[in-house]
Amino acid sequence: MIEKRAFESLGHANHGWLNARHHFSFADYYDPARMGWGALRVWNDDEIAANSGFPPHPHQDMEIITYVRSGAITHQDSMGNKGRTGAGDVQVMSAGSGVRHAEYNLEPETTTLFQIWIQPRGTGGQPSWGAKPFPKGDRSGRFVTLASGFAEDGDALPIRADARVLGATLKAGESIEHQVGEGRHAYLVPAVGSITLNGDRFGARDGAALTGGQTVTITAIEDTEIVLVDSE
Repeated sequence: MIEKRAFESLGHANHGWLNARHHFSFADYYDPARMGWGALRVWNDDEIAANSGFPPHPHQDMEIITYVRSGAITHQDSMGNKGRTGAGDVQVMSAGSGVRHAEYNLEPETTTLFQIWIQPRGTGGQPSWGAKPFPKGDRSGRFVTLASGFAEDGDALPIRADARVLGATLKAGESIEHQVGEGRHAYLVPAVGSITLNGDRFGARDGAALTGGQTVTITAIEDTEIVLVDSE
């Protein structure tokens, strides 16, 4: 019901300017048992060196969510969008029928982030991009929806998938619950700190794959920052 994917077990690629861990099969890392989790297809844990980044490249039919853990990332795309997303904040790109984009770390320090790809509910459509700050204080002791494909989550960044990306911060000893609906999938990663999930310990940047039809209790062992994707 809860599958632990320890940080040390993740796929790993170090390109010098990019040190990446892959929770799911990606690029040269292939594990047939880790092809995705429901509609969640990619969760990359990237460390991007100062004054480097991803040059322009194409995407199509994917919802791409970037959660910046430290530093900042600067986005440019073929639609004319440009923006800088700092630590704790989120950007979303709906690739739709096709878009080219670049992601650069223009800061004097390493940027760390989670890059999350979710399969959309349909193909095609006009591509789009957006970014939004999410103050960590607003997430204290509770989950806040950062990106969502559901109309009722009006304060979240919109995505074209039946999914939500949630964030929470917990102080040591605090607990929260998350209910995974029947037939759905959830994937949780502590960005910082360590937690227990129904009593089992997960360290920083470990992954937890949660099956549907269960409620999990998340307790912080130390001050913790959590990101969770709940999808079909």
